[in-house]
Amino acid sequence: VFSPKCNPCLLYLIHLSLAVAYIALLFYALVWEAGNIVNLPTKRIGFFNFCLWNQESEKLDCLTTHSLEKMGVNMIALVLSRFCVYVTPVLCLFIATTILQSLCLKDIDGWKLARTLLAICGLFLPSGLALFLFYTNKWVQAADLGDVFVALVGAHILFLLHLIIIVLHLARSLSREQSS
Repeated sequence: VFSPKCNPCLLYLIHLSLAVAYIALLFYALVWEAGNIVNLPTKRIGFFNFCLWNQESEKLDCLTTHSLEKMGVNMIALVLSRFCVYVTPVLCLFIATTILQSLCLKDIDGWKLARTLLAICGLFLPSGLALFLFYTNKWVQAADLGDVFVALVGAHILFLLHLIIIVLHLARSLSREQSS
């Protein structure tokens, strides 16, 4: 992929495919599925939903912030996890436009900005997810994790792959500049 004879169309295709893939995964997980990491008939737990099965009424009861605090859920950690996870798709939109601009204008500074934003996303998403899972571990078991969790992990893997590709591209570009 990074040889000097690399087809420029292939480079465009790789970068844009990765960007579209992780943006699609994030929007599926956080918008379409509303961030519900656990979505079972007996419980629905996500970044904005915390519903547990009520045996008396035989239906899901969604808990309020006050109820969650009584149950021992740290609300500051929950808000911080929401921020970390939900800021990621916004940054990804900036990453995609920055990469497109860098590809078209052959702008090294744009690549550096994209690298930095991807690194931030690569830290924010797993940090927010880990924080959420840590503070809800009484109610969320590994077997309960569903499609949203898989989509978020997949998006994170694509971030890391894209970050590696950009770092290698920058290293090649900088070595070419120094040899010229």
